[in-house]
Amino acid sequence: MANILIVDDAKFMRMTLGTIIEKGNHTVIGEAEDGREAIDLFHKLSPDLVTMDITMPEMNGLEAVDSILSSQPSAKIIMCSAMGQQKMVVEAIEKGAKDFIVKPFDETRVLDAINRVL
Repeated sequence: MANILIVDDAKFMRMTLGTIIEKGNHTVIGEAEDGREAIDLFHKLSPDLVTMDITMPEMNGLEAVDSILSSQPSAKIIMCSAMGQQKMVVEAIEKGAKDFIVKPFDETRVLDAINRVL
């Protein structure tokens, strides 16, 4: 299936998402804690898809999406947001993110979004 890079500053969220992704027969090829690390790993690993948290230290998800898509316009990115971040989700979609999933993660919704974007 797909090679996926998970980006979230919370280890628990990365673990939760990783478990869901692997249940869906995809492979987690890397994890990043912030936007800068996400950009570096994206270029090193060339994932098929990235799940990107919005609120992170160092560099947030919106800035990372901008950077990744400016160098790789075909990148497939799904935003991960907490409730109440609708404005930022809309901004991310306008910048080129393909979809979004809401925390706490629902396994069916996560896998549906991944399969739709791929």
